[in-house]
Amino acid sequence: QERRTKKTKPTPPRTMGATGVRPQATRASGARINPFTSLFKRKESSEAKRLALKDNLRARIKGTGRGVTASQNDRAEIDAMCAQLERMNPTKEVLGPYLSADWLLEYTTSDSILGTRRPFFLRANGPIYQTIRAEKLEARNQETWPWFSAVEATLVPMSKNKVAVQFQTFYIGSLIPIKAPPTARGELEITYLDEDLRISRGDKGNLFVLSR
Repeated sequence: QERRTKKTKPTPPRTMGATGVRPQATRASGARINPFTSLFKRKESSEAKRLALKDNLRARIKGTGRGVTASQNDRAEIDAMCAQLERMNPTKEVLGPYLSADWLLEYTTSDSILGTRRPFFLRANGPIYQTIRAEKLEARNQETWPWFSAVEATLVPMSKNKVAVQFQTFYIGSLIPIKAPPTARGELEITYLDEDLRISRGDKGNLFVLSR
């Protein structure tokens, strides 16, 4: 006697949804996978990394006297940390109103600003500010105690994140103005900008870290 074979129903083909796209696979629990979940998590992780790197940079430059006491090793490490932040710059169009502020100089490699070739008592010991008015294309560098010297400059955009700097007037003790020569000029690239931190690099290779 022949053995009867059990008939099986054919598996129906997968159907397309109303949009013409096959339904997403589901987890074992039956919950649908959100295609944006992994993207959101990556973005959240990148933002957390950026904020942590900012905190580490601030901790690293603290105690260097704006860079006066920074060793070559210190400078190399700080430069590398800034380079990492620059690759994560959240502001692409930096030459706008967001740039306008009274910026406090936290760190620089510029010997002329730090006054490393001058005796200690002739250096700027108080805060140093850089005021930028992007809408007017104007800037002012201001030392405080003890000399209160300053310099005013005009800015000329060269690209979306770079300006030419033409110094106009130097002030001795904020009282005696001296007209700057035409040769008193430079370039400044804003490589990182967010709500409270700015990183810039000058045409002579100097690094500037400022906060507001």
